[in-house]
Amino acid sequence: MFKNNKSNIESNFWISYADLMAGLLFVFILVIGAIVSKSILLREDLEIKKSKLIKAEKSLKFKESNLKELALKVKSKDSKIIKQTNNIKLQFDQIVKLKELLLKRDKEIDETKKTLTITSNSLKLKSEELKNLNQLLLVKNTSIDKLNGKVVILQNLLDDSNKTKNELKDYKDRVLILSKELTQKDSELNITSNKMLKLLEALDSKQSRYESMLNELQKKRERIKFLTGIRLRVIADLKKSLGSSINVTKDGSLKLSSSVLFDKGSSSLKDSAKLSLKLDFTKYIKTLMSNFSIKDNIDTVVIEGHTDSDGGYMYNLKLSQDRALEVMNYLLTLDISKNYNLQKLLTASGRSYNDRVVLSGEEDKDASRRIEIKFRLKNQNAFYEIEKILDED
Repeated sequence: MFKNNKSNIESNFWISYADLMAGLLFVFILVIGAIVSKSILLREDLEIKKSKLIKAEKSLKFKESNLKELALKVKSKDSKIIKQTNNIKLQFDQIVKLKELLLKRDKEIDETKKTLTITSNSLKLKSEELKNLNQLLLVKNTSIDKLNGKVVILQNLLDDSNKTKNELKDYKDRVLILSKELTQKDSELNITSNKMLKLLEALDSKQSRYESMLNELQKKRERIKFLTGIRLRVIADLKKSLGSSINVTKDGSLKLSSSVLFDKGSSSLKDSAKLSLKLDFTKYIKTLMSNFSIKDNIDTVVIEGHTDSDGGYMYNLKLSQDRALEVMNYLLTLDISKNYNLQKLLTASGRSYNDRVVLSGEEDKDASRRIEIKFRLKNQNAFYEIEKILDED
């Protein structure tokens, strides 16, 4: 009986042990299943994040390339701005120098006028002195004539009355004294005359210098007028040569409608507009370059983009700049640009809606959307400033 109890206890132990192990195995299987499920979920999540990271990396690379392009464009624009700033500074320095030169010349002319006035006054005084001396000489000559008359009378008296030698000697001495005084006055008069001649010669010399300076100033003035009139002659030649076939403004700019060249909001040049653009630009440039006096004075040929007021300022600024660059890139491919080496003259500028066309107080949007091709002369601003000063003078 005791053996049977022991056997039952052992049997129950192993059954309990088996149940425990089975429970532990079940728990282990559940844990393994949870770990596997979690691993699968984490892997899927990682794959999703990995794909997102790859997309983000591609987007970042794309943006980085765009930033590099923008940086290159900004650098190019900065160099152009620096160059234009240097040109403006150089022109301003030239204007300042010319103003200083004109002021210096004006001062010299004023001083010369003052000197001439003083010399003229001195000459008047000397003329009065000479007049007075002539009167004194006339008086002395009269006295001499009287003395001569007296000498004749004395000689007659001497001949007639045979006066003593002492009396005759006395009269001779008096005559000699009067003759010496007369000779002295003659020498003084000659000295005064020589001085007057020298003063007259000096006055003539200064008058000649003054007239020479005036002639030189007049020549420079005519030269400046000639230079400032170049632009007017260029515009007149343009209108005469091109006639009404091309739209040339009163300041000599070639005006082209943006609606013909571009679609609305686009900066891509239409293929249908390229032929007319080529013909108009060729006529315009040939007219400018055919005259060597005009060609040598051209500084730049500017392509300006203009928009209407629809949209923001920066949007329109970029659009106008892109359109101007698009037109310039196309024009540089033309044979006429290569023949005249226009690459060093052409430049592009975006004006946004700064120069809108306003009629009767309202904006003409179709006319505001345009491309203008215009020329600038060397030292143009300096010529305008000099011409203004000369006109005031």
